[in-house]
Amino acid sequence: MAWGPCAVNATGAAVLLLLLVVLAGGGGGGGVHCLEVTRSRRALQRRYHLRSRAESGATILELRHHGYDYYSSGKSRRSREEEVGGLFSSDAARVSSLQWRAGGGGGGEHGLKVGSWTEDEALSQRRVPITSGARLRTLNYVATVGLGGGEATVIVDTASELTWVQCAPCASCHDQQDPLFDPASSPSYAVLPCNSSSCDALQMATGSASGACGVGDRTSSSSCSYSLSYRDGSYSQGVLAHDKLSLAGEVIDGFVFGCGTSNQGPFGGTSGLMGLGRSQLSLISQTMDQFGGVFSYCLPLKESESSGSLVLGDDTSVYRNSTPVMYTSMVSDPLQGPFYFVNLTGITVGSQEVESSGFSASKVIIDSGTIITSLVPSVYNAVKAEFLSQFAKYPQAPGFSILDTCFNLAGFREVQIPSLKFVFEGNVEVEVDSSGVLYFVSSNSSQVCLALASLKSEYETSIIGNYQQKNLRVIFDTLGSQIGFAQETCDYI
Repeated sequence: MAWGPCAVNATGAAVLLLLLVVLAGGGGGGGVHCLEVTRSRRALQRRYHLRSRAESGATILELRHHGYDYYSSGKSRRSREEEVGGLFSSDAARVSSLQWRAGGGGGGEHGLKVGSWTEDEALSQRRVPITSGARLRTLNYVATVGLGGGEATVIVDTASELTWVQCAPCASCHDQQDPLFDPASSPSYAVLPCNSSSCDALQMATGSASGACGVGDRTSSSSCSYSLSYRDGSYSQGVLAHDKLSLAGEVIDGFVFGCGTSNQGPFGGTSGLMGLGRSQLSLISQTMDQFGGVFSYCLPLKESESSGSLVLGDDTSVYRNSTPVMYTSMVSDPLQGPFYFVNLTGITVGSQEVESSGFSASKVIIDSGTIITSLVPSVYNAVKAEFLSQFAKYPQAPGFSILDTCFNLAGFREVQIPSLKFVFEGNVEVEVDSSGVLYFVSSNSSQVCLALASLKSEYETSIIGNYQQKNLRVIFDTLGSQIGFAQETCDYI
């Protein structure tokens, strides 16, 4: 069923949005979506005050897509293609990092070191190079929380086991929009010692056999330090601490987090990361008494002014889903980090079920921090072949970065896009929003790519990224060991 009418307009002002697809109509199901391109000079990066509130026993945080402005007055900017290419390179590095951990590489999700250090050692750690070679922005989603007496805007990350923010005095920090968290201004702030249970929990997350703070260094006077090193060369280093966390008026006393004094990488203007992974120190585990281990999010379309929501708690009455919530079982593997695994049993392109031997053992990660969905080669190639078959009337274009299936849509008045559905264990069908099927690389629609990427090996783990999770209510029930999906037009609720 086509969604129409629609047209691709190849003239007019330059397209400045990363994603230029806007729905031309409503509906669901069927085999194709009819889409049109719009053109706008709206800046994507703005100073948002993200709201929160409590309702019906649930805590609701506003989510925004965290983009950036290509047209900052007085500042030179790289070309659009260079910016997007850099972002995709960073995304590929994240995928590599997750593969390393999911494959049993140990050492923490990103390479995580725990211990106590001397000042000389700390200075040495601060010299970790950034190998990406450029200051990148983030294409992820952010929420604002209260910490101590201030606020912090953090990236929502389901693959991180630890929440961390930048702290003053900061020896080396990336630029951030909010003021730095100042421990000296919070009377409830305290650094955790090496002999604390929280430091032990962080050590467990690293898989290190040498002990949380090293042999002979587990004293009450030694601070528990952490060092997160990401595969793209970015990092966060500091001490493990605790303070009051405020979520829509719900105060969590003694919330454990990383107080980072040396941090660099593609974190945009955010204060740090919100760790929502499956670990003892994640926000979800630390708020088990308040929210029962259940959270959900709805990620908004990043080109719109609307905002999504992060809901903590199991009250489904606050959702605005348009289809029933369908649950699939989580796949538990304590040896594979803080990730949320489910079984992917099929993919449908248009009305055609894709056939691939890769579905027989297709465990995938549902991740809010990865942008583009990456599939094992056998599955990706089958999806690619089917998409090319159904999209054959449109001329192909060169690949771009991690995206190798691209088209030249310049000059076309109408473009019909095959629908895309993921099928999870239990026959749970999840249709990808039409804006998550294609990625517009060029401003004139001459390079528009299938928004999926291939992994390098069948032995790697597929990842469902946030680009394919937009306009979905995704529910993580950690106690029930299940993940739910429902269609929802995402807005702050």
